Amino acid sequence: MSREATAEVCGSGLFLALPDDVLAFISGRLHLRDLFALALCCRGLWEAIAESEKTWFAQCCRLGPPPHALPLWREGVGSYFTLCRFLASVAPLLGVWVHQNPELRNVVCVLWGFLSVVGVSVIPQEVGLLGLDSGPLLWAPVFEVLADADGAPSRLFLHGRGDRGEDRLYPGSVQPIDSYCNVLLLEVDNTNIIFGPPANPYSQLCFSDRNWLLNEVADAVALEIPSDLATAPLFERCSPRNDTKLLAGRWSQLTEMHMLNRRRIKMKAADRLVPGLMEHRSLDACDGINDHRSAVSGKRRALFSVFEKLRDEPKQQYMSRSMFPQVADSVSSSGNYWWSTPDGLLKFLLSSDSIGLSLKAAHKMDATNMAWPDTSNDWFALYKLPSAWHELAGLWSGTFGWPSEDKPEKALFLVLLSYEEIRGRRLLIATKILEGTQRLHYPNGSPMFTVKLDEAASYPFPWGVDRVSPRVEVKKSYNGEGAVACSGFLCADLKPGALYVLQNGLLIFVWEKSNSVITLQRIVLQELLRKGERVPMLPPTADFLYFTKPYSDMFAAVQNG
Repeated sequence: MSREATAEVCGSGLFLALPDDVLAFISGRLHLRDLFALALCCRGLWEAIAESEKTWFAQCCRLGPPPHALPLWREGVGSYFTLCRFLASVAPLLGVWVHQNPELRNVVCVLWGFLSVVGVSVIPQEVGLLGLDSGPLLWAPVFEVLADADGAPSRLFLHGRGDRGEDRLYPGSVQPIDSYCNVLLLEVDNTNIIFGPPANPYSQLCFSDRNWLLNEVADAVALEIPSDLATAPLFERCSPRNDTKLLAGRWSQLTEMHMLNRRRIKMKAADRLVPGLMEHRSLDACDGINDHRSAVSGKRRALFSVFEKLRDEPKQQYMSRSMFPQVADSVSSSGNYWWSTPDGLLKFLLSSDSIGLSLKAAHKMDATNMAWPDTSNDWFALYKLPSAWHELAGLWSGTFGWPSEDKPEKALFLVLLSYEEIRGRRLLIATKILEGTQRLHYPNGSPMFTVKLDEAASYPFPWGVDRVSPRVEVKKSYNGEGAVACSGFLCADLKPGALYVLQNGLLIFVWEKSNSVITLQRIVLQELLRKGERVPMLPPTADFLYFTKPYSDMFAAVQNG
């Protein structure tokens, strides 16, 4: 049946008679799933929508990348429909991700790159009298997710610093992205291409094994960054220059690097893991190893012989179960008992033909405590912050002191404001997510102040304290309580204070007795990063791993080294 005949049957003739520009305009106002629902009404609508480049261009614009760059993005994937598939897949990754540790620094912002999304770490810093207007926001790259030719977000590159301080790339894969993801996990993937997901997932290994394996695999797959890529931009910067063509060339090089090095990575990993595994096991690093030593020592020796043979066969491409059937039988016959023992690591390595780095964006139920994510020190993960922007909710930056206070350098704080209802009272809570001090005062995720929205401030704005600033109108004021850090910040005393919402958009919280003050201004973190300055990065897994020294600024050592 022709499109015209189909249109008469389903009554879509009027819709199909619209000019392409009008159809694209309407389609661009629809959510992607609504557009697909419309297209499925009849064959005529499906053909009209599926074949319309203008329709899918409108959808691509709606998903958020810079519209002027989309024609070049399309050249990499062949059509706007394919491009839209990629954009819709990775859009849930955009935003701000955090972890409680280290307490001074672990904020990663994900923004659009070029046919990619880029995750960068925000660096603790001090700012001058004008705040972020007096200097750029510092950042370092963490990871990139790139589109393949089919529009699938399958290519991962971690960024990191090697043992000699050189910049490196670490290729990997991306697991299917949950559209409601709020946890971003860095894992070692042993998915079998033929048989599908493994029975022995990485998440069930003991902590020390996961830590060791993640770093060993990262070291095995590392690639040197070509000199022309080392200085190339990762995303469009706020500058007079147009970075689009530079970004397009960089994406082409990265895509080629990923395609050429996938097999070599797996072969290198199989060969290089052997001595490290034996040393790791000799140190009895896994929790509970003494309890299981006598029960598994014979099987462990048999499995070590597998890795001894791997070293003698450098041309072997993958670690395969079929190469050593007697050991595979030994592993499978042991059941789940082995999985919780030290030899679970060996079982994991033998359960697939190959292993590699993997990024997994998943959804975790009950993942927040108020606005702050419920983080776990046993997961190598980042947790997504809520992105509410109504009224005062959202991301703010600030420093202690009055706006005009003559102090050359002040620690920069990033604060998330969110609304909560507790015992029937509506509260505004300021949660600290980044602190620019060298010595910690407020842990990540701790409330710096809490405001009672149904209670006006008990005293007027203290104009006499700040005699230099011009007088501005106070729009609203609220009573509240502010945290005062104690020794080691293990406890924090709450002191009365008040929040003042000024006409010029600033927020000022004043502690009542001390007249200490923090001044906040609303920010769009992505835009600040586009104006920011890149600094040396951490090792590749450092932004996902739990640090044993959680209160130290890891970037301080990098920048001073």
